[in-house]
Amino acid sequence: MRIYLPGTWPMLRKLVKSGRFEPMGGTGFALTPRLREAYTAGDEEELEYAAMNEAARASLRLLAVEFGLGEDSTPARRVVVAADMDDVTLRPDLDDAAVRISGPVPMDRIASIHVDSEEAEHAVREAASVVDKADLGDLDAEFLVGEAEDQELAWYAPAEISFLVDLGDL
Repeated sequence: MRIYLPGTWPMLRKLVKSGRFEPMGGTGFALTPRLREAYTAGDEEELEYAAMNEAARASLRLLAVEFGLGEDSTPARRVVVAADMDDVTLRPDLDDAAVRISGPVPMDRIASIHVDSEEAEHAVREAASVVDKADLGDLDAEFLVGEAEDQELAWYAPAEISFLVDLGDL
């Protein structure tokens, strides 16, 4: 099953060093039966995109925590790691697309990496500061989160991850 794991730039750095991606709490997002039921229309690719967008919003939440802990040097870029995994547990108690995996994801299971461009950093930083308020229905916060979500994530192959991290750390 293709899963989408939210991450941050420091998590990508760890991936480059260790060769394994360690998702926070093992939480990811995928095209689950409940996600499929939640949409009245949409092909497989559109529903996979919806799952990836859920992971991108979860990345905002991770960034909010890092910024809240004073990690202001962390690049304000959403990170989503797409991986193909066999051992996936559905988590309908969390969200229609939520899944859990056990343990880290080895590099050979990673299909692609999706990351915001440098131009998106201002919108992402603003969105990370209000994502919880947006989840609770604050219209101003939803607008700011929408500004970040309007930014398309760039696609990178697994072989490009170390170059991406090196360039981003300059």
